[in-house]
Amino acid sequence: MKELINLKIDYAFKLIFGKEGNEAILIAFLNAALQLPQKSRIEGITIMNSELNKEYHDDKKSILDVRAVTIEGMQINIEIQLSNQYDIEKRSLFYWAEMYSRQMREGMAYKELAKAVTINILDFNYLNQTKNYHSVFHLYEDEERFQLTEALEMHFMELPKLVSKWRRREVSPWENGLVRWLLLLEGSENQEILRTLEEIAMQDPVLHQAIAAWEKSSDDPNVREEYFARRKAVLDEKAAVREAELRLREAIQKGMAEGRAEGKAEVAKNLLDLGMEISKVVKATGMTEDEVKGLKD
Repeated sequence: MKELINLKIDYAFKLIFGKEGNEAILIAFLNAALQLPQKSRIEGITIMNSELNKEYHDDKKSILDVRAVTIEGMQINIEIQLSNQYDIEKRSLFYWAEMYSRQMREGMAYKELAKAVTINILDFNYLNQTKNYHSVFHLYEDEERFQLTEALEMHFMELPKLVSKWRRREVSPWENGLVRWLLLLEGSENQEILRTLEEIAMQDPVLHQAIAAWEKSSDDPNVREEYFARRKAVLDEKAAVREAELRLREAIQKGMAEGRAEGKAEVAKNLLDLGMEISKVVKATGMTEDEVKGLKD
């Protein structure tokens, strides 16, 4: 068997979790991720965008997502990202709004709108406020903390935090289904994880199906050609983001430490290049909003 393709590349992830015929794999992942009570667990699902069009190959900014709807009508969008584009929460909200609003049909009552869920799998640390690898957000009242509606649900799953917890043996794929599925994404880069999951798969038929599909895809010459083309585009974008971050760090060291106006402007430009919001750039640099907007124009 050839080297396994990396499931953290969105094309490979979609091949396993977003392909028609692999619905059982997606259902198992979602039931683990959403932590639904037994009576509400997902039993059937339709994958809405199983096609893999070649136009995405060189589009470094695009992200291949998995979109699905359960038999109960719940709308789900899953994205996996290798690098921090500094737009994840806004991007996730946009996808949620799109999923929620596109359900509406003429004559349909608002109460008929089904819940929409976004799941963001991140190959970097993102939420500095928590050490948890899995964070879930809903709409709550600010003071008394009661939930307004179940219609909105956003998940952020940070793989580096999970791997750190696994290395410290704070989590176990034998005991936790979500840990199991997320560690699968690390399997091409960690032989210990892969061996453990292969052992678990002897008792877990859906995980066994996923590993078999993964191995089959990894052996397919056509898949490998598509995969490496996509991998190059994704890694090029990751490198560009990293370069921008290094430029930012250098600008901070040279300019911000001295408080020079040109240094602040250089920092602000780098932050804008990374996609950071104007309000956050203002806060980070001490520049006025008009000054920052002037750099963007």
